Amino acid sequence: MRHGLTRRAITRHGFTRHGFTRHGAGPIAAALLACAALAACGAAGSPGSATLTLYSGQHVQTAQNLIAAFERQTGIKVALRSDDEDTLANQIATEGANSPADLLYTENTPPLESLAAKGLLAPVSKATLSHTPSQYNSPVGDWVGISARTSLIVYNPSLISASQLPTRISQFAAPRYKGKLAIAPQETDFQPIVTAYDQAYGKAATLSWLGAIKSNAAGHVYSNSETVVSQVNRGAIAFAVVNQYYWYRMRAEIGAERMKAQITHLAPRDPGYVIDVSGAAVLKSSKHQAQAQRFLAFLVSKKGQDIIAHPGTGPGESISFEYPLASGVTTLAPETPFSQLQPYPITMGQLGTGTTAIDLMRQAGLL
Repeated sequence: MRHGLTRRAITRHGFTRHGFTRHGAGPIAAALLACAALAACGAAGSPGSATLTLYSGQHVQTAQNLIAAFERQTGIKVALRSDDEDTLANQIATEGANSPADLLYTENTPPLESLAAKGLLAPVSKATLSHTPSQYNSPVGDWVGISARTSLIVYNPSLISASQLPTRISQFAAPRYKGKLAIAPQETDFQPIVTAYDQAYGKAATLSWLGAIKSNAAGHVYSNSETVVSQVNRGAIAFAVVNQYYWYRMRAEIGAERMKAQITHLAPRDPGYVIDVSGAAVLKSSKHQAQAQRFLAFLVSKKGQDIIAHPGTGPGESISFEYPLASGVTTLAPETPFSQLQPYPITMGQLGTGTTAIDLMRQAGLL
């Protein structure tokens, strides 16, 4: 997702009760870097003994559980390097044909689209692509959709009633919400909303809207969505727009009895109501194309999708709260079923590389 992207903040709220940690900091990051280095050294071995190197911007626990299950099933080892997805995509673009990475796994599609535009991704097997509905895959078959989230409103009913909430993202700019709104514009999850708004209303209207929500959120502009949900939950701010899984994860961590914040969807087909897709790709420069393609196939298999669908702490489970997209698997989490969501009809191709949204937010002074 580069082309001059703003780096997404990676300081995260840890979900320590369930062992959840966000992509690595401190000793974890050092260990992951060491794994990547070892993978590069082992690449010269025979195909059967090769270690795949996965650059992952996904949540660490989700990636680790998927890797562990893949290794058990295939005997192919995978070294994990976790970091911000924008940072990893930028690094791959810099490394080019010399990248030690075999695979990239992201939370959002713009980094994948950016690398595809640079010709750095290998075509995904048609058999693998067939497991995921085509609208959630690369428009040209260079990456495959794995899971999804949807944006919604999180609010504190002690500060604002459900009837007082905006029902459309354009209404976030209304003067009556000044001092009541929180935003996290550095989050890559926010970019699709800006892109959808631009598609719906045009650049001039989008710039005006961004300026207004910046004013309404003055003093409550945060670096990440975890902080936003935490601030709403503790009553520091009335409402915000975030992806649904941040609310579910916080509730899983602190317990339903301590969860004061509630959630609600925007109006059907509103530009603020978008689906974000997590995807994965094989690098064209990978020396282990067959094994890397097997990893993608595993991610969209029933086994891989079941790991995403079953939040928990047992073997093969992860605190995902994402919607599995492939192999007909549905989530067991207490969320609105994916089939019942009514998002804005924007395609992965229209979301593109995210550069338009970033340019608009920079012009509005939000980045």
